[in-house]
Amino acid sequence: MSSAASLPIEVYSEGRSAVYEEALGPAGVRVRERPRTKVRKGQVEVRIRAASLNHLDLWLAHGAQRVQPPRVIAADGAGVVESSGDERWHEGDEVVVFPTLCCWECDACRAGQNVRCERFGILGEHTDGTACEYLHVDARNVFPKPPQLTWEEAAAFPLTFLTAWRMLTTRANLQPDETVLVVGAGAGVAVAAIAIARHLGARVLATSRSEHKRSRAMELGAEATFDSAKFSSAVREVTGDGVDVVFEHVGPATLEESMRSLAMGGRVVTCGSTSGVKAELSMPRLFFRHASLLGSTMGNASEFESVLRAIDHGLRPVVDHVYPLDEVQDALAHLDRAEQFGKVVLSIAD
Repeated sequence: MSSAASLPIEVYSEGRSAVYEEALGPAGVRVRERPRTKVRKGQVEVRIRAASLNHLDLWLAHGAQRVQPPRVIAADGAGVVESSGDERWHEGDEVVVFPTLCCWECDACRAGQNVRCERFGILGEHTDGTACEYLHVDARNVFPKPPQLTWEEAAAFPLTFLTAWRMLTTRANLQPDETVLVVGAGAGVAVAAIAIARHLGARVLATSRSEHKRSRAMELGAEATFDSAKFSSAVREVTGDGVDVVFEHVGPATLEESMRSLAMGGRVVTCGSTSGVKAELSMPRLFFRHASLLGSTMGNASEFESVLRAIDHGLRPVVDHVYPLDEVQDALAHLDRAEQFGKVVLSIAD
């Protein structure tokens, strides 16, 4: 008999959907009609009102994720329950989608460690995603939509806020009196990190190549900002000894400067590597400074619940631009040009 962890995770994207078909960049993602089916036991059918894009979708479109097309893109979505194969959810319930995929039944999942599940995955990468009219997903992957958020805002926060929350709280153990440096402000996960760090009572600094994005980071609560080139000297001048935590997602292009920006005993926490997959590291700087280099990916259901509670207490996502589903190629091109500050959202249904 197969264990729960060995069974496939079933997600169905139906109706009009944004489908990755060819590794041509944004031009390889096209809107297609997919057949409708009845919802299965244990799942819910969500009529998606809005979905948001991440760099993951861009890498998929460029063929960098080794995913065989066709694949419906997007990990983030919010909508209304259309039908339910689970008694906990009813037609008309407004929900957001938890983007971490897992079996929910293995020892790791039962211990609340969904990210360590043998079947761990991400919506829109390991299965079809949320850029569709109707999504069939495990009923445990939906949570009540915060009523104070618009549909676009509700679609904008799940992956980035979940990722940033785990990075700053669970992994880096950021404290209210500490200073965090957010590298690459403008990306969705970095904007989430600024907001979350401020919410937690930390002092926030940020970097960006763009003067406009540095200005936006200041508006969001950063106390000082720096150009992304050779920022460590400026950071140490402002802070004295350096920062307690560096929030990284850029990788090789900035990692050395991030390590140089740390105070004694500081931590670099990273969730990505948009500038490449291999980086050089000065080992003496790591051990003589008692530094920590921490990796993190996505987050658990309990951490998602923590994000939802923080939203109830005023935490808000930043929506950069909203495109209709038919303009998904333009939305991806906007993301590809790194023009955004916050999340790029697809409006799916009225």
